[in-house]
Amino acid sequence: MKLQNKVAIVTGGAMGNGLGIVKVFLKYGAKVIIFDYSEKLNDTIHALKDEGYEVDGYLVDIRDSKKISDAVNKVIEKYHQINILVNNAGVAKLTPFLETTDEIRDFHFDINIKGTWNVSKAVVPYMKEGSAIVNLSSVTGTMVADTGEVAYATTKAAILGFTKGLAAEVVNQGIRVNAILPGYIMTPMVEGIAKDSDSSNPASVVEGIAKGIPMKRLGTIEELGELAAFLASNEASYLTGQSYVIDGGSTLPETMSVGV
Repeated sequence: MKLQNKVAIVTGGAMGNGLGIVKVFLKYGAKVIIFDYSEKLNDTIHALKDEGYEVDGYLVDIRDSKKISDAVNKVIEKYHQINILVNNAGVAKLTPFLETTDEIRDFHFDINIKGTWNVSKAVVPYMKEGSAIVNLSSVTGTMVADTGEVAYATTKAAILGFTKGLAAEVVNQGIRVNAILPGYIMTPMVEGIAKDSDSSNPASVVEGIAKGIPMKRLGTIEELGELAAFLASNEASYLTGQSYVIDGGSTLPETMSVGV
């Protein structure tokens, strides 16, 4: 299995895209440690252990460098190595720009940008040649954007710059750094957007999103996990500083009228 005996930290792995990544990594033989601040963390850990997987988890707020350092030290004490880091944890709160308070802005910046920075800075010193970092950016901010997404789009674009800068710094240590740019994946975040919409039928909102995607569906968390597993594996040994879109073709149409 391509991740056999690899030790991987996945932030935000208790649900959504992170959980998809965790499940696929476990399938390919990795030992996975989840860093998450969600109350669902323990339930996720127990469920995966019941399936026979080797998985640990630590309640970590990635805005807190000390908590991150403490958790990383525990990982090293138990596993003596860290081969893979997936910076998946992120937040999105859609708000019109002029209504975006400093608190909402900083909520995005502190978790999506600073959190990714904090965890990477704590983990990189323990990584050796052949290690890999996978950052979760987005098509939002790097390729497209909608109203209400200024804070989110800014942070996700920043993750792409972070990926390239870090890749250049650690390449001589044999560490690769790449980014995944998801489009619409069926996650609790998407479900939340649908529920927060003006529609009385959130399911219809998801159906409407799917109709606008050339593949006519949202992606699955497992499909995203497969891409992350590839980038983390030795199969991607000549890839670094790059970004990979997984969006069912949603950024493909040149105009909204294509196909009409």
